[in-house]
Amino acid sequence: MPVLDGFSDNPLQTREDVVRASKALLRPLLKYFSTGSARVRLPVASGTHFDETAAQLEGYARPLWVVGALLMAGDADWDLIQPWFNGLATGSDPDHPDYWGAIKDYDQRMVEAEMISFTLLAAPRAVLWDKLEPQTQNNLIRWLQDINNREIHKANWLWFRVFANLALIRVADTKLNEIRPQMENDLSQLDTFYLGHGWSGDGDWRSVDQDEEEWRTYSTTGLAHTGSSGRRADFYSGSFAIQFSQLLYVRFARDLDPTRTEKYCQQARQFGAGFWRFFDAEGAVIPFGRSLTYRFACAGYFAALAFADVPNMPEPLASHGAVKGFLLRHLRWWARHSEDIFYPDGTMNLGWLYPNMYMTEDYNSPQSVYWALKALIVVGLPANHLFWTQPELPYPEITRQTAVELLRAPRQILCNQSSGGHHFMLSSTQFLGFHFKGGVAKYCKFAYSSAFGFSVPTGNSSVAQIAPDNMLLISRDGTETWATKYKCGETVFGSVMCEGLGNHKVVTAEVTWHPWVDRSVIVKTTLVPPSEEWPDWHVRVHRIKTTEAGKLLLTAEGGFAISGRRRKDGADLPLLDHEALDEKATIGHVEGIIHEKDSILVLSHAGASGISTEVLLPEQGATSVAILKPEANTNLITQRTVIPIVEHALKGTKAGNDFFLITKIFAIPTPGSARPIGGQKSLASRWLQRPDVIIEKTTKTKDNYQFCLKSRKLHI
Repeated sequence: MPVLDGFSDNPLQTREDVVRASKALLRPLLKYFSTGSARVRLPVASGTHFDETAAQLEGYARPLWVVGALLMAGDADWDLIQPWFNGLATGSDPDHPDYWGAIKDYDQRMVEAEMISFTLLAAPRAVLWDKLEPQTQNNLIRWLQDINNREIHKANWLWFRVFANLALIRVADTKLNEIRPQMENDLSQLDTFYLGHGWSGDGDWRSVDQDEEEWRTYSTTGLAHTGSSGRRADFYSGSFAIQFSQLLYVRFARDLDPTRTEKYCQQARQFGAGFWRFFDAEGAVIPFGRSLTYRFACAGYFAALAFADVPNMPEPLASHGAVKGFLLRHLRWWARHSEDIFYPDGTMNLGWLYPNMYMTEDYNSPQSVYWALKALIVVGLPANHLFWTQPELPYPEITRQTAVELLRAPRQILCNQSSGGHHFMLSSTQFLGFHFKGGVAKYCKFAYSSAFGFSVPTGNSSVAQIAPDNMLLISRDGTETWATKYKCGETVFGSVMCEGLGNHKVVTAEVTWHPWVDRSVIVKTTLVPPSEEWPDWHVRVHRIKTTEAGKLLLTAEGGFAISGRRRKDGADLPLLDHEALDEKATIGHVEGIIHEKDSILVLSHAGASGISTEVLLPEQGATSVAILKPEANTNLITQRTVIPIVEHALKGTKAGNDFFLITKIFAIPTPGSARPIGGQKSLASRWLQRPDVIIEKTTKTKDNYQFCLKSRKLHI
């Protein structure tokens, strides 16, 4: 697919560059405006669970993130943005064919009301509001006011109503005392989502008591999954919605609500101190959670942070130049990787790095993707603002002490060992309480990578359709069906001793889960991040207990999905003798698969992805390793992948049986322009020097076991 002139070829270093990119993204939409300019419909025949009028309202409203910001700065190109101005009149007019429709309960129109409100708040009154006809002003007021009479999702959606009311106060001169109770109720509800350390959940965070209540309901009624609450702290908690909206509230409501806006500033400081770790030195972000078709909206937090002028930010966000670095590196990453994100007409498609309907949700219309423009609101800052005048600062130096960081609120461990060169995270306890497409893949895998992305399912009738990178699948019916981690317990953080380059401890995350709702099998998984001794490896220890007698338990566990085709001709990767992995072999140049009895390594132009395990004793069952070729287009980054997997057949599953599965995951991406190469060790030595997991019985813990990691050096 063609790239987009003005975006893909843009250095994205100055305000002029970002303005040019913003206009380049707007311009292809012009041909798709309705006659009255209040709707935009791209020529793509895909639908949503909500009505077509609301979908076309998305197409009109989402670009307003840029339009409103350009109006705010006072240098908008009216030849370009005139349709959006015209659409305010026709879309709010109940008698016009382009009318957006009245807001109903739980309506998608509530979402788009935030962009309309932002534009009214951002643009100087003389530039926008005062130019509207009195009847249009009255129509907009009535349309926005209607949101106060409707039921709304108790999640990030509450912010949409807050901003509609803020626009009514600030721009439409609605009396504060008429709206204050509704705003206060919504803001108070939003504040209950707070998890600590600057993070909020996207809605209520499921408690352990709620876990047990759902289990009791199943035990007495036989009905499963009767609770709808979950545990999700994703980009909606940060750049897509909650942190982003809090920062806009700081910008527009400091004088109305000084106590709360100062609290939001403090939360922004705490959140930023950890959130920057989701981005690597090249600007790539770790994709995680839903709505990833919003793409560079992942960096919206940095744009909103600059927009709100939050003082006293901690390192590494302590200056405007530092914040600019994170935002612009991310935008540049997308510009460099934009060859497949645009249709030939210049509009953005649905997907991550290429068009992909498997990863989308049923609320993604063809126009939804323009939520990405949240990351461009910095064009509303004038050219003399410190964000634009301060020099861009480089990515923070990663040291031995900062290579692995526990983020307690989202229950994740961020990993960026400089001697390993792989930027990823371990995730333990998050899940959606309701069912969006691919929800388990988007929240419940053990690891997510900025280099390798993750895979979503195309179905559930085979392992190839499930595409279980960084998942443990379990079957109790001979592989007719598979179960994996979904709803689970809360994370327990601990540590494990690494006996390598001197004894030292690394943080661990432990979570207990049940593959089946009847709790006939209990799995306790402990995640161990890379350490200085093994910077390319992370470890998973699964303790599997059976509570009732059964037949074979079959398992399949994957490492990172990686491009599975040769660079020169697109053919399948060949099998290699292990002699091919000599001391001269380098990342990204050797292509093929090396298969041993307890390990398998995939080498391609994208890097290296391998898996190793401890072979079960004969009385426990059988172990094998293999390469899985999942269905095409399951991975967010690469269309054709392979996944190294470990398979176990656990026999004699009597009540009370106890099995330990030990999985060691190896991954190194091909170095990019800013990604470290990974020290002086050869690829061969990095693969062959892997940790041994030593499990010992003990009386010190209630589980009666503990484990440590020790060095093991294999030889070519």
